[in-house]
Amino acid sequence: MSVAKRESAPKRVPRHVAIIMDGNNRWAKKHGLKSSSGHRAGVEVIRPLLKLTREHGVEIVTLFAFSSENWQRPTLEVQALMRLFSSYLDSETKQLHADGVRMRFIGERSQFTAALRKQMDYSEQLTRFNRDTQLVIAVDYGGQWDIVSAAKALAEKVKDGELTTDEFTVELFDRHLALADLPKPDLCIRTAGEQRISNFLLWQIAYSELYFTDCFWPDFNGEELDRALAAYARRDRRFGGRENDNNEDAPE
Repeated sequence: MSVAKRESAPKRVPRHVAIIMDGNNRWAKKHGLKSSSGHRAGVEVIRPLLKLTREHGVEIVTLFAFSSENWQRPTLEVQALMRLFSSYLDSETKQLHADGVRMRFIGERSQFTAALRKQMDYSEQLTRFNRDTQLVIAVDYGGQWDIVSAAKALAEKVKDGELTTDEFTVELFDRHLALADLPKPDLCIRTAGEQRISNFLLWQIAYSELYFTDCFWPDFNGEELDRALAAYARRDRRFGGRENDNNEDAPE
């Protein structure tokens, strides 16, 4: 399909888009390739995606790259994913920096090698003052881990006498979660046909719009993004409230 036939970019766009990048293995199987080839093809989607989201006016993109549960995959696959992650940081960080992208990582870093942690730190430090676009990569991340980590931090404050349980609020808990300083995702996209959250940003996407597509992640392109953003623009976001309507009963 030509660019001219793509859906028009909607006027109302999400400020923050979160994406569950699913389908690399199935894409590889479909094309008769090894799973590692599918993961490499998935990585190649990221830079053009950031360019497209920026053109649409999206400020923040959060990618679910490696979940807490992904350690349970076959050892060889995990090792290949770690090498790919390291290679991505090595090849892309300086280019993303030149493009004005700020890179951030959320998740438990302790299981990564010292060398990989150093690469992550370098990427964050190099790009920390960039403001054009923020790329958040969730690695060894799980929504349950995030919530438990926040609870532990608050429990320590109670233990140390800095806080009482009566002072617990939703806002206080929120400030101890990953992405606490960023707006919540407006839109969460999941590729490859699965219609579940899979432990991704459980707290943060409580009121996000969810969009599911059958497209495998390596095939996710501008047309697919247009469809997701167009679907978002048609949603009526009320955050649990309701606008008064002439057809609704109203207090007299």
